[in-house]
Amino acid sequence: MESNQCFASVIILNWNAEKFLPVCFAALEKQTFQDFEVILLNNGSEGAISTISEQQFLQSRLSILNSPANLGFAAGNNLAARQAKGEYIVLLNADAFPEPDWLEKIHQACIDHPNHFFASRLVKANDPQTLDGEWNVYHASGLAWRKNHAQPLSKATTEPKVVLSACAAAGVYPREAFEAVGGFDEDFFAYMEDIDLDFRMQLLGYQCLYLPQAVVRHVGSGSTGARSGFQLYHGHRNLVWTFVKNMPGILFWLLLPCHILINLLYLVLALFIPSGKEILHGKRDALRDLGKALAKRRQIQASRKVSIWQIARLLDWNPLSPLIKSRF
Repeated sequence: MESNQCFASVIILNWNAEKFLPVCFAALEKQTFQDFEVILLNNGSEGAISTISEQQFLQSRLSILNSPANLGFAAGNNLAARQAKGEYIVLLNADAFPEPDWLEKIHQACIDHPNHFFASRLVKANDPQTLDGEWNVYHASGLAWRKNHAQPLSKATTEPKVVLSACAAAGVYPREAFEAVGGFDEDFFAYMEDIDLDFRMQLLGYQCLYLPQAVVRHVGSGSTGARSGFQLYHGHRNLVWTFVKNMPGILFWLLLPCHILINLLYLVLALFIPSGKEILHGKRDALRDLGKALAKRRQIQASRKVSIWQIARLLDWNPLSPLIKSRF
């Protein structure tokens, strides 16, 4: 153990999100739990980060990394995580502003639930009575969405809950678990990379716990823009790879026809919508590198430590869910 180890390494990636950084760091400065460092990666951003450099709070605990190119969410976080000294890797988007007791709630949960990783409650930054999402729902078909996204706060889950995946806008991971699975899959670049990471952790026996009292205000799409072509391309490509790599054993074969059907329906839909070419390109590239995804699958499944049933009970099996939920 390093002599200068802390409890948490809070990792923030900056890609054209400079306007949010002062608010993000002000929220960290107000944390009631203070045993953490901050690692900021300037991830090929076009702007400057000088607006926060003089805050006294940052002087003792901030490390700034610079990448001339945008490495993407996956590779960028991997790079920052390699510099981390904390027992836990805490991911925080630049446009995410935690409540003062956020890290305190997380710290207690880590003590009470070792060998777990954690999801935070996200609320809309400009409307805290509206949820931005609670955790990542993963459907048996391979589709995914954030639980209760854009729903009123009154619909929120009020007790901790075992789930499959945490939204990486404010996700918390034991560093040993993050390293055991090799971090994010850098081929994903962005989108679905958190579900892929969390699925692999689940297969190794690490469970995810949703913490409804660990609250973060989130702007959302602060860098890329909501429903952008960038999001559609990467989301549709990566949802294929996530399913192929991670769905274990007989579940893969039982659910593969449904997964293929969903992808075919999206291909048909893509012919009739303005942004359809991004979906088509995403599916094309998913198939082009399918062999690479299958090779990863063999390695992942060979190291699986949990039963198929343990994974199956974390999936959403409702056949109507994809018709009524927000998704890629």
